[in-house]
Amino acid sequence: MLTFGETMVALRGSGPLKLGGTMRVSVAGAESNVAIGLARLGHRVQWTGTVGADEAGELVLRTLRAEGVEVFGATVDPGAPTGLLLFEPRLPDVTRVHYYRAGAAGSRPAAAAVERAFATAPPRVLHLTGITPALGPEARATAALALRLARRHATSVCLDVNFRARLWSAAEAAGVLRDWLPFVDVLIASADEVPLCLPGPDGTAVDGAAARLLDAGVGEVVVTHGADGATAYTGDGGPRHQGAVPVRAVDPVGAGDAFAAGYLSALLDGADVAGRLVRAVTTGAFAAAAPGDWEGAPTRAELALLAAPPGTVVR
Repeated sequence: MLTFGETMVALRGSGPLKLGGTMRVSVAGAESNVAIGLARLGHRVQWTGTVGADEAGELVLRTLRAEGVEVFGATVDPGAPTGLLLFEPRLPDVTRVHYYRAGAAGSRPAAAAVERAFATAPPRVLHLTGITPALGPEARATAALALRLARRHATSVCLDVNFRARLWSAAEAAGVLRDWLPFVDVLIASADEVPLCLPGPDGTAVDGAAARLLDAGVGEVVVTHGADGATAYTGDGGPRHQGAVPVRAVDPVGAGDAFAAGYLSALLDGADVAGRLVRAVTTGAFAAAAPGDWEGAPTRAELALLAAPPGTVVR
């Protein structure tokens, strides 16, 4: 399993940034979040990308290694810093995220990183997100190279749309995502992201849009509905829906990445669509119930914990 994208240093504050205070240092990035989630579930997974030749880059690589993620294919850019993001809890249920990634190493990943990852051992699955191509032309070109290498090596491709309006416009995203569709085997998108993947009116119902995506060659379309769970569409039978696992939400950041990790984990295990959805909503719930992007991701042995009644103490 291979993920490719940008990982940054993450600073999490306890309140408004303008008031100062302490911040907790960690790392974050959609693709590395998925990699950590898969590693915790017992899968062999590699993250590749580019970090700066700085202490922040060392923290990224050290953290991923500590979580069991292989990073031998990653590259270091001596001419650009590792990216930074700041989390600012502004209200009990509202967090603002501030990015400092323009010109960072992750926005200009070396093609050699992706080429080395495929040359060493072609992965069964390549996971990409719509964040990477939004970082700039170099990142977009390297992601496109990864898609071509995946096809050459018969590697399945999972694309999580992960649209970020602060990085690029909907029109720009749609242009790239639609070009990528012929390479995609598994598409993950929220209901409001699905229209980005298809030409036509935005008002198209999700069921109809999913059917068009399947007709376009996507193997399966997984549509997330937040607290209402997720629905998977395949060419085998009708849509399958799975409700979310109810938890006391602490931090929604990273829940979508955990969902993707759970879905891919079950896919790698050979589970059917229903089993993939169950694991995906379970891992997503774990992430939402803990602070941080990836810190709450469960191990395989912990998956059953959400079924325990409130107040349970595991001894």
